[in-house]
Amino acid sequence: MTGRRQAREWVVQFLFQTEFNPEELDQALEDFWNDEEKKPLDRDRNYVNEVIRGVLDQQFKIDRTLKRYTDNWDVERLGALDRTVLRVAVYEMLFRDDVPPVVSINEAIEIAKAYSGQKSARFVNGVLDRIQKELKRPSRTPNTDNG
Repeated sequence: MTGRRQAREWVVQFLFQTEFNPEELDQALEDFWNDEEKKPLDRDRNYVNEVIRGVLDQQFKIDRTLKRYTDNWDVERLGALDRTVLRVAVYEMLFRDDVPPVVSINEAIEIAKAYSGQKSARFVNGVLDRIQKELKRPSRTPNTDNG
């Protein structure tokens, strides 16, 4: 499996792993890519690195957004996997104009379902759907109105 779904899974795996074992980002990425089972295409590796750095750089804004849509729950109280999946999807929805929000939502649901189960997938869907409804960008196409 290659492509964006696998890339998003790698982002979630990396961010989940570093949440419990923080280390210097460049070293952690190097260690992550040294896993011989990972054979990404250059574009997928670049995407993973960009999204990881983006999520980490924008984490305060992402978490503030999540807090508004999780009935004022402290983001740190969410399950670690749900929190990570949500952060990745919200990052894409807010900061990646090349990814339609419905794609981010659908991918997050599938990743949550695969790694955490149906209940988690429903929770992720509910939160992301509420966020998407208030976005000021097309939901099904990349945002070409950057102005």
